[in-house]
This record gives sequence, C-alpha cells and structure tokens, in this order.
Amino acid sequence: MAKIGKPPLSALENAILQVIWQRQAATAEEVRLALEPGHSLKDSTIRTVLRRLEAKGYAQHSIEGRTYRYSPTAPAQTVAAAAVRKVIDQFCQGSVENLLVGMVDGAVISPKKLAQLAQKIADSKRRG
Repeated sequence: MAKIGKPPLSALENAILQVIWQRQAATAEEVRLALEPGHSLKDSTIRTVLRRLEAKGYAQHSIEGRTYRYSPTAPAQTVAAAAVRKVIDQFCQGSVENLLVGMVDGAVISPKKLAQLAQKIADSKRRG
C-alpha cells in the first residue's frame, strides 16, 4: 500500500513556500512584499495561507516579539521528491522506470539528458 504523505499544495501555497525556502525564514509581511507585484494579496490572506501550510506540515513558526517568523519543515528537494513519489505510485504502478520512459516518450526529457543524469548519479555513488 502507498505511503500517505502531506496534502498537495495549491498554486498560492506553493508560491508562498517558495519565498520561505528562498529566505529560509520569513514573516507574513516579508512574504507579501516578495510576492508583489505579481500577487496583490491582503495581509490576512497571507496569514491564512501560512496557517494552512503549518496545518499541512510544510511550515512552522517561531515567535520574535509579537511577530511570527515562518520556516520550512523540509528542504524543497525533499518535498519535490515526495511529490514525485506520489505521482509514481498513482500513475506509474510504483515504477520509476515507467515514469522515466513516459518522460522520454512525452519529450519531457531527452534520452541524452537522461543518460547524463545516470552518469552523474553513478559518479556520485562512486565518490561516497
């Protein structure tokens, strides 16, 4: 049976989490300013989404004076890997090979780039 992970992120949750990952920690106001001018959001909206990110397990907060400072609970790469694992389990019968073949067939990645990545992984394993 597939392992149940964190709930998926909405586009806005992802945008806010990207700001937190970039800064390593941020207040609601810092997030709001970082998202401008692409997103014109009220402070209350940012705070609501930050609370949702906490409830979903993607962020945590510390208190500095009267201000909440939010930080990620895991690096972006870890969250991405878990999301990919979910896709593999849902759509590829748990097979990484099926995913990679589908990505090549769908022109998401070229066979040459896939070979380069395989070599990079092999080199990394040999080093340690």
